[in-house]
Amino acid sequence: MGRLFGTDGVRGVANADLTAEMALGLSVAAAHVLAEAGTFEGHRPTAVVGRDPRASGEFLEAAVVAGLASAGVDVLLVGVLPTPAVAFLTAELGADLGVMLSASHNAMPDNGIKFLSRGGHKLDDELEERIEAVYAEHRTGAPWDRPTGAGVGRVRSYEEGADKYVAHLLSVLPNRLDGLKIVLDEAHGAAARVSPEAFTRAGAEVVTIGAEPNGLNINKGCGSTHLGLLKAAVVEHGAHFGIAHDGDADRCLAVDHTGAEVDGDQIMAVLALAMKERGVLRADTVVATVMSNLGFKLALEREGLKIIQTAVGDRYVLEEMKEHGYALGGEQSGHVIILDHATTGDGTLTGLLLAARVAESGRSLRELAAVMERLPQVLINVPDVDRTRVGTSAELAAAVGVAERELGETGRVLLRPSGTEPLVRVMVEAADIDQAGSVAGRLADAVKSALG
Repeated sequence: MGRLFGTDGVRGVANADLTAEMALGLSVAAAHVLAEAGTFEGHRPTAVVGRDPRASGEFLEAAVVAGLASAGVDVLLVGVLPTPAVAFLTAELGADLGVMLSASHNAMPDNGIKFLSRGGHKLDDELEERIEAVYAEHRTGAPWDRPTGAGVGRVRSYEEGADKYVAHLLSVLPNRLDGLKIVLDEAHGAAARVSPEAFTRAGAEVVTIGAEPNGLNINKGCGSTHLGLLKAAVVEHGAHFGIAHDGDADRCLAVDHTGAEVDGDQIMAVLALAMKERGVLRADTVVATVMSNLGFKLALEREGLKIIQTAVGDRYVLEEMKEHGYALGGEQSGHVIILDHATTGDGTLTGLLLAARVAESGRSLRELAAVMERLPQVLINVPDVDRTRVGTSAELAAAVGVAERELGETGRVLLRPSGTEPLVRVMVEAADIDQAGSVAGRLADAVKSALG
């Protein structure tokens, strides 16, 4: 059995890679591991379980609930809600464990299981590894220690969850959204109910698309990975701007009134300046990944702010934020973490705060986003090379040095080995797209020569 846990839980094709038996077994294993770690000591344990609207989530939810209850954990079923809502409720209700069933922006046939610790945070790597090891051990026949009688877990629906989450979102808004017309693309996903409700209650006039989930249409041609429908709808309805989420609504991308995309870097730049004005951007610092556009870094530095860059992945951004207490971080893809109010990326919260900045400033999103200029970026994947030697090849280092001298301070080079394939990703940014393409092409050739 290969490693099950990736950077964001366990994912795979539902009922093929991710089966009911696996969901049940992992849930029992999680309960036992957390009990051994002392999480449940002195009280009867409780878990919050939520899901996105994928059809497969229905049987996987049943399997997870069966596993937890059979291990003596009481279960609060919150139904279809975004990942950040499940994280919030896990913390708000004092639960010992949260479980979210979702494959985020993936296509409908996929699904996933994400375990959250007390407080709504992602489990540490060591706990995930222990859960996986215990699951593997019992999968081969080792018996579980099972409670009986009154010791088994009880299951009940917690229908107040959605209202509690919306109330939380509204409580952190610095101002209302009256006068704004906003198009929301919900990706036929987990936020189809709560996001429009939150924006409407905050005072915005809301137009929704992608808000009719049927279990089969999640992320299909809509949402944060397919912005075409949102761009057209914003222009058609004469909206001030549009917001797009993904299937579990932990992402937020935007579209301005002209239909132009506003990516995660631009959203963070806008929010950073707003938070600095309000005195809540701790250490005047934003955490981003090495894939953030150089224009983002230059814009923050011009405004007197600092940027710390991590490896690619929102979990690495969150680790850096938690370790040093930073308030804002995220990725170009739209995972934005506002740590004072959320333990994960929260697309609805991000969208609301972006809208609040538009309403408060009286400026258009297009004008606000212009605080940073996205430099042209060219990405080339170089296959069939020894990716392990990226950092040790003298020939490649020399080629990178030549490229960096040519680009100067208005360009950037990033060579990154793929974590899953025998290839190296060559990324070049420059003030001019032709220059970026030329430098990227030469570096790709150098990678083939040095590592092929």
